Amino acid sequence: MSNIVLLYGLYVAITIVLTIWVAHTLFKNGQVFLIDIFHGNIQLAEAVNNLLWVGFYLINIGYAVYTLQVLDDIVNARKLIEVLSLKIGAIILILGGMRFFNMMLFFRLCKRALEDKKANAPYDYRLNPENL
Repeated sequence: MSNIVLLYGLYVAITIVLTIWVAHTLFKNGQVFLIDIFHGNIQLAEAVNNLLWVGFYLINIGYAVYTLQVLDDIVNARKLIEVLSLKIGAIILILGGMRFFNMMLFFRLCKRALEDKKANAPYDYRLNPENL
């Protein structure tokens, strides 16, 4: 088996494992944020979470396949490891960037949901300092 085929196999396998792990983590933990953002509407939160999950897979696996091509000659194990590390590093950076983008979006939406709750909440007389 040639080095390029080995490189492609390792790249695809590592990329898929990383994508599945990150997607599962985001899906599981993002559900709580979405339920809060959508004011307890569990069905809507689950639907949005599923759509985010699918989109995450499409973007990451699509990018990995798009960047699969290697133009360098893979003449030895050192070159294989160097090229593989650059490709996997790019995927990890993209996964991390998408994670932080998602978290930023969730926190902004949570903040807005909290402001909406405060604006629509009935006045609590116990919180009035004059009643203390």
